[in-house]
Amino acid sequence: MMSVLPVFSVVVSFLLSLLFLLTFWRKQKKYKFLPPGPAPLPLLGTPKYIGDRAACTYFPELSRRYGPVFTVWKLTDPIVVVCGYEAVKDALLQHAEEFSGRPFSPVIDFYSEGYSFPSIDGERWRQLRRFTMSSLRNFGMGKSSMERQVLEESKHLIKAVTQMGGKPFNPLNVLGCAVGNITSCALLGEHFEYNDPKLQELIITTRRFIFNTHSPLHELGNTFPLLLNVPILKEKIFKESSQLKEFVKIYIENHKRSLNPKAPRDFIDYFLIKIKEEKSPTGNNFSETSLLMTLIALLAAGTETTTSTLNFALNLISNYPDVQVKVQQEIDEVTGSQRPPGIMDRAQMPYTNAVVHEVQRVLDLAPVAHYHAVTKDTQFRGYTIPKGTTVIPFISSVLSDPTQWETPEDFNPGHFLDDKGQFRLRPAFMAFSAGKRICAGENLARMELFLLFCALLQKFTFTLPSGTERQDCRKLKQNKFKALFFSQICAKPRPGSSTA
Repeated sequence: MMSVLPVFSVVVSFLLSLLFLLTFWRKQKKYKFLPPGPAPLPLLGTPKYIGDRAACTYFPELSRRYGPVFTVWKLTDPIVVVCGYEAVKDALLQHAEEFSGRPFSPVIDFYSEGYSFPSIDGERWRQLRRFTMSSLRNFGMGKSSMERQVLEESKHLIKAVTQMGGKPFNPLNVLGCAVGNITSCALLGEHFEYNDPKLQELIITTRRFIFNTHSPLHELGNTFPLLLNVPILKEKIFKESSQLKEFVKIYIENHKRSLNPKAPRDFIDYFLIKIKEEKSPTGNNFSETSLLMTLIALLAAGTETTTSTLNFALNLISNYPDVQVKVQQEIDEVTGSQRPPGIMDRAQMPYTNAVVHEVQRVLDLAPVAHYHAVTKDTQFRGYTIPKGTTVIPFISSVLSDPTQWETPEDFNPGHFLDDKGQFRLRPAFMAFSAGKRICAGENLARMELFLLFCALLQKFTFTLPSGTERQDCRKLKQNKFKALFFSQICAKPRPGSSTA
């Protein structure tokens, strides 16, 4: 018996080694024609180049070394990175269908039960996106009713800023209240006072939820899914998600009790009506779970990104007073000092429109956006990318591509103005991504950014606190986190404009 055990161990070790070598060989054959990139370490891949922070730090250099398309490795799985306007356009627009997939994300799939709106694939994604866009349009997105709602909210925002009395303040919270209210009205059917604890809870839980999805712990769970079975780690990873879930669930339950199918009030009502219409016992893409996860995705996408962009815009123009003066002059010429600018005025306000777009370009809020995956074996720029391979369209490289922007590192509204001073939308402006996975809330975000920015600039002049040194956009980008969340500015009422 004793002599059998060593032989058995040798046989098992041999078989395991053979299995590993066979798997490795099959993977090498499968990935033989991938784009070039840094050599991966056995089993570990290229850990130095994995993660959002690593992307901004290393991808530009890797692109210079290997070209606009290269490969990095997450453990034994490849990730294809696409850099620069021409390559990203080629992937997301000219190969739109092939690059429209999403890679499997164990953490998101676990807490969403397979219904996370930004991460789902195939027919489920198509049905939910189509219905979501249709419902939001029914409720007013892109229509005058939504514009009126944003303009009405701007009055509350102006009042809140006026109450700061010209003293230094961080505008993040009041901006979050304004944007949060617009989103809440459309999705949840409720408007809040700015000091309402429920609104503050919505803003804070949404922000924590977003931060958590980019946390090292979240990434650890995606890399090693078995950790999701460890109770302590599982609780920490899903803590922020659970809090936002519970907040939204209360609204769904309240809507179920008061639903009138003949008079839908908001997005939840439209979705609940759709659930009743479907009545499919199995394989239904419209359920309370999909409603819950769609709401969470829309809240996350519709509040924090717009809030952060507006906050950065106010911080940026406080450092560029000459730009601010030109915006205010244009507002006054088109609308006067009392009537708030509307969407129809945008065509007569090319410089202001250019500033709003240039703020988004310089901010570069989502350098890598959501990861993509190819939906089938794809021939792309001389390489073969196997079905299911993760793809990162490096949006940051598009927004700073020197072949597309005259001064890519500078804040220059002229990027969006032609020789006659008229607004021109540059094709390399991909702040909302591009292709089939372009941001679902793009139109609402554009409306909010323009209307709220103009409303504030019409009523206030924004300056830096006394003793604060001005910074150009390069320094602001180097300290982006501080600029987004801890900036202090002063709002001085403009002469002749009522802030009542």
